[in-house]
Amino acid sequence: MGLGLAARGFKSALTAARWRYTGLRAYCARMETRGLLFRQLFESESSTYSYLLADVESKEAVLIDPVLETVERDLKLIDELGLKLKVAANTHCHADHITGSGLLKQKVFGLKSAISVHSGAAADIMLNEGDKITFGRHSLTVRETPGHTDGCVTFVTGDQSMAFTGDALLIRGCGRTDFQQGCSKKLYESVHQKIFTLPVDCLLYPAHDYKGQTVSTVGEEKKFNPRLTKSVEEFVKIMDNLNLPKPAKIDIAVPANLVCGLHEV
Repeated sequence: MGLGLAARGFKSALTAARWRYTGLRAYCARMETRGLLFRQLFESESSTYSYLLADVESKEAVLIDPVLETVERDLKLIDELGLKLKVAANTHCHADHITGSGLLKQKVFGLKSAISVHSGAAADIMLNEGDKITFGRHSLTVRETPGHTDGCVTFVTGDQSMAFTGDALLIRGCGRTDFQQGCSKKLYESVHQKIFTLPVDCLLYPAHDYKGQTVSTVGEEKKFNPRLTKSVEEFVKIMDNLNLPKPAKIDIAVPANLVCGLHEV
């Protein structure tokens, strides 16, 4: 009897450990059982993450932050999975890479591009606070999170279990605020009012990571983010003294992204 209980206890502990180490994979599996397919994709030159979400039943899909150089890879995956790409949505007007939205529109009939109305960029769908991007039975809700740029948005799933934060909030960091209408105080307020108010176990997926990290949570960032756990005054001082180099592609990427990535493409 005692050995049986001990064995069951060991099995429970082992299961818990496996969840800790394969939590993302298990989470993706759970998403699919709930009718949402999710894939995280990576572009190595700019360390950009793109995100593919689809309704399992209708096969309608959304692609967040597509990159020009990986359009063919993404289309191949979409075709393999039998999906119908409905919207290519950008979290903001990027400065470090050219969006793949325009090229995707040329290759996928009926595809719509989407970006914030405050971005200054062109798109088929101009997004405002509270707008929803629907795909099958699922949707992404827009939360305006300016500060890195005026047109930054965060996309939140309907059950608030996942949020795609663009450059507003990174894993243990945040987007820079020294160009493209950047404002440190505004970014601080955006993160605290629009992202940190989500459930603590909400998974956070950024547009970039430079250290091999893939996902965080609201609870983790509220506790461990070295910048956004400070006071607003301390945060502004940190951001004012980053002294980062100019993005290598900014002079090419921004003009292209203002016209859906089709400038000289």
